Amino acid sequence: MTKNLEAGPIDRLKYIKTAALIAFWGNLVLSALKLFAGIKGGSLSVLGDGIDSATDVLVAGIALFISYLISRPSDKTHPWGHGRAETTATMAFSFIILYAGLQLVLSALKGMINRTAPAETELLSVVIIVISIAGKLGLAFSQYLLGKKANSAITLANAQNMRNDVVISVSVLLGLILSYFFTLPVIDSIIALLVGLWIIKNAVKLFLEMNMELMDGSESSEEYKTLFSVIKSVEGVTNPHKVRMRKIASMWDIDLDIEVDENLTVHEAHKIADKLEEEIKQAIPDVYDIVIHIEPAGHRRHHRREQFGLKESDITE
Repeated sequence: MTKNLEAGPIDRLKYIKTAALIAFWGNLVLSALKLFAGIKGGSLSVLGDGIDSATDVLVAGIALFISYLISRPSDKTHPWGHGRAETTATMAFSFIILYAGLQLVLSALKGMINRTAPAETELLSVVIIVISIAGKLGLAFSQYLLGKKANSAITLANAQNMRNDVVISVSVLLGLILSYFFTLPVIDSIIALLVGLWIIKNAVKLFLEMNMELMDGSESSEEYKTLFSVIKSVEGVTNPHKVRMRKIASMWDIDLDIEVDENLTVHEAHKIADKLEEEIKQAIPDVYDIVIHIEPAGHRRHHRREQFGLKESDITE
């Protein structure tokens, strides 16, 4: 079981750690620049963009720690390995993002109610935001490339987060430009409010995704459809049932029951199960473990007691 999780361990962990280090130092520099410009210029939108970059520094730090944790082999207290550490850490992080977004929204609403006018738009703020956009594009590209090479869910998610940050930074730049030309102080608060709502939206989305994974759920039935299609293609396999798939980090843990001819020997039935396992691994990448329970065909009295798992009809209905 651990063997699958550690497929190409040196290269995979190297890519994840490299991506995390690039994201950590890149976002640390960008965050410091934007926080300085936001405080000095009194711009809530620039300050909010800086807070968002600061949370990205935390994400990179978590990714570094997780890359170490998931590389550890299973032990007596964690017989399934440590892959779920990525999920639980990411869920905890979603609350940090949510808090940052709420704080920014509250600050923006306070500015709108009190009609607080930001200081005059400074050239420094504009320059730093332009640098931020270029920097985030570079970070997004690096995270995507390294995430693809490592097949790392957390790194690819960070790449998506960087692309979102580019959108945020562009909106902040737009707010600065509009405030400068139209002298409307409320624009800065409106942009800050939108940035805050964007952060909250991403936090809630992240939480729901991780919650689904922790509860062994799946938002899509495509993987199940692929699995049942593979099962039907293997000669000698009938009536697949109690089929379950769950994510452990970025890998699939698969459990299913099949029926074979009751006259087969144990050795012959085992060969069919081995063939099925090979075909599943060919069709579904990143398989963590597969457990196949073999039953004699036609002996279905115990099926009435089964409460978990899916049949093919559950997917096609």
